[in-house]
This record gives sequence, structure tokens and C-alpha cells, in this order.
Amino acid sequence: MRVRNGEYEIDTDKRRLDIAGIHRFLANDSYWAQNRTLEQTLTAIENSLCFGMYKGREFVGFARVISDRATFAYIGDVFILDGHRGKGLSKWLMNVIVEQPDMQGLRRWLLATRDAHSLYAQFGFMPLAHPDRWMERPAPDAY
Repeated sequence: MRVRNGEYEIDTDKRRLDIAGIHRFLANDSYWAQNRTLEQTLTAIENSLCFGMYKGREFVGFARVISDRATFAYIGDVFILDGHRGKGLSKWLMNVIVEQPDMQGLRRWLLATRDAHSLYAQFGFMPLAHPDRWMERPAPDAY
């Protein structure tokens, strides 16, 4: 799937992803994946629906969705590179993700964020309605 917005494009073709650029951002600039290995990044990409964002041939952003495509989806690793922020690209990326045709009718979408609550709230994300029903098994270094 390819979607254009002016000079920017979102593409779900994994062959087009800048794996080195994705891993570099996650390892060096994210707060959530700084200990992730390249092998873990590759495995995560392989097992996810990925959304690469480009300006021409330049890689500028990324997000991935982990889902059974019937009942549940988790959005992770969402980022726009410096130099392209402040242009509404995160909003556009999130809109493309939640409007993905084969992801409609899911019972639940989840994500975790430390600092982008207002972005995700625009797309219907809210604090857990029943946190007493949810449990987690985090890694010792989980964000």
C-alpha cells in the first residue's frame, strides 16, 4: 500500500525500509528501544505490518503494527526523524495506520507512550478503561 501527501509518501513495502536508519534511531534516539539489537529489530520488522515514510527516496519516519488482523493490534516504534517534525507527519502516519483497510473491526488497539498522549488521543486512544483487568510481564529494562 502506498499513500501520498504532498512530497511525502507512506509505503508498507518492507523491501523499501531503511533498516540501518530504523535501527540507528531506535538504538540512539528512542527512549524505548536503546538496548534493542539489530537482530531484534530485524525480527520485529519481519513479524509486523510496517509503515515506512519517505520524502522522495529519503527515509523520514516509521511505525509498525503487531496484530492478528482480526481482534487486536499493538502500535510500536513510531517516529519521525528530526528535520521532518512539526509538519503534521505523525498525525498523517497515525491516520493511515488506523484507517488501514485490513485492520478495521478490531476489538482493541494498544500502544505505550511516555510523551505523545495528545497525539494518540486524537485517534481515540485513552488510558485503560479497566486497568485492573490487564497484567504485564515486562523485561527488567522495559521502559
